[in-house]
Amino acid sequence: MYSKKFSVRKITAMLIIAMAVTMFYSCDNDSDAEGKARVKVSMTDAPGDYKNVFIDVQDVKVKSNTSADEEGWVSLSGVEPRIYDLLELTGGVTQMLANSEMEPGTLGQIRLILGPDNTIVLNDEVGTVVNLSAPSTEQSGLKLQVNQELEAGMEYEYLLDFDVDQSIVSAGASGGYILKPVIRLVNLKDTGIIKGEVQPSLSQSVVKAANAANTITAYAAADGKFSLNGVPAGTYQVTVTPAVTSGLAVKVINNVQVSSGASADLEVIFLEDL
Repeated sequence: MYSKKFSVRKITAMLIIAMAVTMFYSCDNDSDAEGKARVKVSMTDAPGDYKNVFIDVQDVKVKSNTSADEEGWVSLSGVEPRIYDLLELTGGVTQMLANSEMEPGTLGQIRLILGPDNTIVLNDEVGTVVNLSAPSTEQSGLKLQVNQELEAGMEYEYLLDFDVDQSIVSAGASGGYILKPVIRLVNLKDTGIIKGEVQPSLSQSVVKAANAANTITAYAAADGKFSLNGVPAGTYQVTVTPAVTSGLAVKVINNVQVSSGASADLEVIFLEDL
């Protein structure tokens, strides 16, 4: 009897100790997580006159300062090397590239590193595929200045907004094309959204918001819906330009107010015949 009681007490004590150890490590891990900042990097695209624009994303790196030296670059976790079609990232669609924890401190720069497999499909009858050369970006990556103080327990999301028309350059008489990425880096915390819907939806419209300092562009999706992400606060003129073959007129909406962290909903925009 004594032996059984002793065994029960011994087992109970061991369980209590095990639970205490588990709770200690759990709290310790939570403390570690709370002591770091979370950094997310996503990608979107402004329209371009191509059927497809394929870019080979290999890595996303960050650096704690803005100096020109090559020391201190660290890869963000969660990056999956793969080829993306930029023209699938229009109308407000974004692609998450990295989602990582970082130590608090200064985030000086973000670097996007591309591989060699970059191509475009021309908007011609046969869909000609053309290789894009990007020598400087493949070797050193495209550096984007951030200069953001990261605080423990806070989340920061940055949007890389490709401008396809500016990023693809003709190589001249050779008939080739060069990829020189032009990217607008946006801290989503400091910007707003302009969204709405264009009807008729088959108009294949381009939606542009512009003021003296900024121009943000996107395609309306097949159902007519659009979302301009990463719009700095301010007053904008929004222009909806349908395809020339649609027989519809351009629509202009003035004095669209955008606030940081908020959405300006233009609801349904009806296009009229020419």
